[in-house]
Amino acid sequence: MTANLEAGINQPILLRQDDRGVVTLTLNRPAQFNSLSKDMLTALQAALDAVALDRTARVVLIAGAGKAFCAGHDLKEMRANRDRVFIKSLFDECSRMMLTITRLPQPVIARVHGIATAAGCQLVGMCDLAVAAETAQFATSGIRVGLFCATPGVAVSRNVSRKRVLEMLLTGEFINARTALDFGLVNRVVPQEELDSEVRRLVDSVIAFPPEAIALGKRLFYRQIDMGIEDAYAEASETMAQNMMLDETAEGIDAFIGKRAPEWRGR
Repeated sequence: MTANLEAGINQPILLRQDDRGVVTLTLNRPAQFNSLSKDMLTALQAALDAVALDRTARVVLIAGAGKAFCAGHDLKEMRANRDRVFIKSLFDECSRMMLTITRLPQPVIARVHGIATAAGCQLVGMCDLAVAAETAQFATSGIRVGLFCATPGVAVSRNVSRKRVLEMLLTGEFINARTALDFGLVNRVVPQEELDSEVRRLVDSVIAFPPEAIALGKRLFYRQIDMGIEDAYAEASETMAQNMMLDETAEGIDAFIGKRAPEWRGR
């Protein structure tokens, strides 16, 4: 065990793998259950910024190495730096990274196994989609150490109904993957051994369609969700008009009318 831990010290805390348009970002602090240290947040931000500019990237997967997806913030680091300026900058950096996920043109999918607690649960909530193993567990558990999960609550409350998320926040109790599915925190739950194949099925169903339309739609979705209904319809109408001007959309509609499969570029 010692050798494995020592070998891990020389590895990057965030791994990137590219495979046919799918970018996998793996949190690589297994001994710390992939907690979000300041260095991890910085690495994630840099990786997401790079993906945003990568026209070959179609989908982003966020995963965790070892036994857990993500246990939230690194409490040891926070306790060792109990300075208000440091702590505030840490949470500001985390919030920026979380918002970057929703602002990426590519869909972001969480691959969840083990625990996703506190800011780890927040990370699941901020991803556009999430697939979880049946053995995964979720919690906004900061209250158990006297720290109300305020920032995780922002993300989780945009996925889960008020009373359910308040129960999670006020009690810190864990919910299992099936409950998370019922709550709306994840999209799909499968046995651990089927997790990767189910993630791949979801990825394939997303990248089957034009990236320009996906990017337009994702951007519109997050803009309109907090608007009044009239403003939301105005934004949606503008997006539909832009979408109709795309060459890929013209091909898709022509294929539908002609009763044939569309010939998307790059496929």
